[in-house]
Amino acid sequence: MVNLDEKNMDFEALAREALNNDDLFSELKEGVLSKNNNVRQNSFKALQFLSEEDPEFLYPEWDLFQEMLHSSNNFHKYIAIYILASLTSVDKDKRFEEIFDDYYGILAGDKAMTASHVALNSSVIAHNKPELQSRIVDTLMRIDEIHQGKQKELIKAYAIEALGKIYPEAEDKELIENFIKSQVDSKSPKTRNMAQCFLERCD
Repeated sequence: MVNLDEKNMDFEALAREALNNDDLFSELKEGVLSKNNNVRQNSFKALQFLSEEDPEFLYPEWDLFQEMLHSSNNFHKYIAIYILASLTSVDKDKRFEEIFDDYYGILAGDKAMTASHVALNSSVIAHNKPELQSRIVDTLMRIDEIHQGKQKELIKAYAIEALGKIYPEAEDKELIENFIKSQVDSKSPKTRNMAQCFLERCD
């Protein structure tokens, strides 16, 4: 029995053990729903590692994370945002396409904590699903229009970071450049810095 309440656990070792230990894998899946911060964080890190290193193994659990995406608990949403993004690399059933509006509905919500990470993970999804790239880019560039919270300017920093990673593969390079240029005078210092960094690297 592993004590998931320990601090600074070796989550990579935990993840690798879970590949061959059904009981531990079940504990991790229960752990991401725990109210205990250490248990939840250790479980999340291990499952996130699996979603990146062995997504085929975790893909059958898609329903768990899809359900977490709809949770009223923002910690649960945060976990789902990351793991579902990683699992798009093996999403042969096009399940992400079915929840695209739900996933990006979080960006259109009013919580900066979750909206910012939807923006950030967009580069992963666009890379894994190039057929969705234009739709994702368009959504990120409409943050002013769609986000309902007070921290739109800050969330744009995460959007710029994602757009910068999408840019080399993008069909809409000019649109991305124009959007990022328009952010150099943002009220958010983080967003101004991200925009300037992108422009200096690309010019």
